[in-house]
Amino acid sequence: MHLFNRNTRSKWSAMTSACMALVLSLSLWAPQVQAQTGATAPDSDGSKQPVTLNADSANAFLDKFFASSETKPHYVGASVVVVKDGQVLAEKGYGYADLDKKTPVDPKNTAFRVASVSKTFTAAAVMQLVEQGKVDLKTDFQAYVKGLHFENPFDAPVTVEHLLTHTTGFEIRDPQPEDIHTDQGKYITMEDYAEQHMPPVVRKPGSAYMYDNFSFLLLGLIVENVSGEPFETYMQEHIFKPLGMNNSSFMLNGKFQKQLATGYDAANKPVDMYYLNPTPMPQGGMLSTADDIGKFMIAFLNDGKKDNQQILKPATVKSMEQYRSSIHPLLPDTTYGFEAPFQLPGAGSSPKVITKGGDLSGYSSYLFFIPEQNTGVFLTYNQNGALRNLLYQAFIQDFFPQYAKPVQFKEYTPQSAEELQRFNGMYADLRISTIISKLQAGGETSGQLSISDVFLGERKLIQVEDNLFKDELTGQFTAFKTYEDGTIYMREPYLNPFGYAKKGQKAAGFRDVQKSNPYAQAIHSLQSLGYFENDANQSFMPKTTVTRAEFIKDILILSGLKPSKTTPPTDTDWSSHAAAGYIQLGYEMGMITGADEKQFNPDQAIIRQEAAVMMWRALQLQYPSELFKDVKLAGHTDAWAVPAVQMMVKLGIFGPEVKMLEDGSADYLSRKPLIRQEHAAIMYALITQPTNRIVAELMAAQQPQQSEQSASEETTKEAATTESKPEIAPNPTTEIAPPATSVQ
Repeated sequence: MHLFNRNTRSKWSAMTSACMALVLSLSLWAPQVQAQTGATAPDSDGSKQPVTLNADSANAFLDKFFASSETKPHYVGASVVVVKDGQVLAEKGYGYADLDKKTPVDPKNTAFRVASVSKTFTAAAVMQLVEQGKVDLKTDFQAYVKGLHFENPFDAPVTVEHLLTHTTGFEIRDPQPEDIHTDQGKYITMEDYAEQHMPPVVRKPGSAYMYDNFSFLLLGLIVENVSGEPFETYMQEHIFKPLGMNNSSFMLNGKFQKQLATGYDAANKPVDMYYLNPTPMPQGGMLSTADDIGKFMIAFLNDGKKDNQQILKPATVKSMEQYRSSIHPLLPDTTYGFEAPFQLPGAGSSPKVITKGGDLSGYSSYLFFIPEQNTGVFLTYNQNGALRNLLYQAFIQDFFPQYAKPVQFKEYTPQSAEELQRFNGMYADLRISTIISKLQAGGETSGQLSISDVFLGERKLIQVEDNLFKDELTGQFTAFKTYEDGTIYMREPYLNPFGYAKKGQKAAGFRDVQKSNPYAQAIHSLQSLGYFENDANQSFMPKTTVTRAEFIKDILILSGLKPSKTTPPTDTDWSSHAAAGYIQLGYEMGMITGADEKQFNPDQAIIRQEAAVMMWRALQLQYPSELFKDVKLAGHTDAWAVPAVQMMVKLGIFGPEVKMLEDGSADYLSRKPLIRQEHAAIMYALITQPTNRIVAELMAAQQPQQSEQSASEETTKEAATTESKPEIAPNPTTEIAPPATSVQ
């Protein structure tokens, strides 16, 4: 569970919440699994006959797709273009650019934030300079960007090619809350931004794939420095203008403020106009229309040429179509400017398809090419969600089912459970460390691993090759790669399809925590992931009380958050505390409240029910407290903490100290001080309990009761009066939030 994720709506700062959720995000959405597992798979023998792609069939497909009941909930407005053999087959708008004004989407004039689709265009600009001999892909990028200071302990430089393929080895540097703002006049240059945020190299360059926004900022700097032109000017003069892309820009000026579709959140509420740092933003700041992107697609598929304008040489186009790394042939990583398509059940990600997705708050996009079919599709829409997953799968299965054909594996003898134990452990995503998966070889069963996480819960991985497994839930593949130093990376299909997760270090343990300790698994797992020092000579002091400051700091770090940059008022009792930044953040986020906002007593032992309330104040933004009101509590919990403790009990956010009694109640030991081993158990539960699934099941169970109650009320009203009655509004449902990730 992550306390603060992409759908959290917090009173402390809507703009900060939006940035945490979606700015340049990976776009990991819960509906994605449903979209991928619920659709009809192609015939296993590949006998499904494809529909011939032409203007008539493309338009018919789009009209049917966007009119379907399965699709309509996933967009407010959408714009799409399909090209083939140098021609636009279909170019259409659906829904509204502005819902309140009922302004329809116009694919020629309605602009959208295409977010990380920008990276494809930045890559094209870099490749133009490569063609001219001004940039060498194998050269240290510092040859073109001077004055950036950072640590690189490895004997390999970060090259331009590493920047293009997301294999830099940089520590993650995703956009921060302050990078999304409403100040139109604010201008931070790419160079200044890079100097302020330059990351160290923490993995050997070229060794692992991690989706890397910062690398494309550096590529934008390379374009600017080598060409001698401002980045935004270069893009206009050398890519947009030659192709006639008159409605594309990296600058949100007055023209585009008028053309820009209004973005919407999951509840169809408009997202206020916002701006991004730096200015311009090569990794995600492009604005464009479906019509303009169609022009680029035609040029790209025509060896870089459109209407006698050659923006890329044929050899360059071919190089941009070629995947440069993979964890397995069925799971390629990236090309120069593109990434692998969504996995299709049983088929993996076809290396014959190249794609680029993008997300910013209120906007999602997807660009994909099938070069050998001379076909390209671009979709953009003003709401975040799984629309593109649905479109991609439906398009492929209708027109090119050969790319969705399940793989026929050679006969294979699965490895024993003992051999598979090398994969056991906790895996943290390289980009979003809060995305945690737990792997375990299953007992005496050969060829199976158990994988579990907070979003999908536990499911089985069935071995089909030495390092390749099929997920029994999704029908998709998970792959592993082991390096010479013993480091194991995993690529998994759901939580983060755009990067690797790394297995944690072997936990060294602590002198005072025996393996028989009921809290050992939690403590050692957190030690493996780096939350506790991995030193066997250290003592953990499992029964020492936890202070309020320690608790809030540990929970916020566990949620992937950094301390507040706001200096606490000098008259607060935490202003000079070592954890002041985290305590301040707790106040800003509403986790800490009280009549006296100057006194937190940071070094006072935290009581268990106080800890529960702090977590509840964040979690209730996504999990409504009404779902837990029937949870029975034993022992003594103060009235103000009851809803919080009920939620923690139902979600399993506790350790072995909490026992379920015969009458179904639980004693949370609410009024006892929290001690370190119990704190570790809570932290471990937050990253392992399948809370989304638990809440979804609760909601499903309560909906029939709500329907029966509504029907009963309606019958009573009908019996009481013959006068006309107002309509009874349907009960609102709370969206179950997906993983916390931050611009794809």
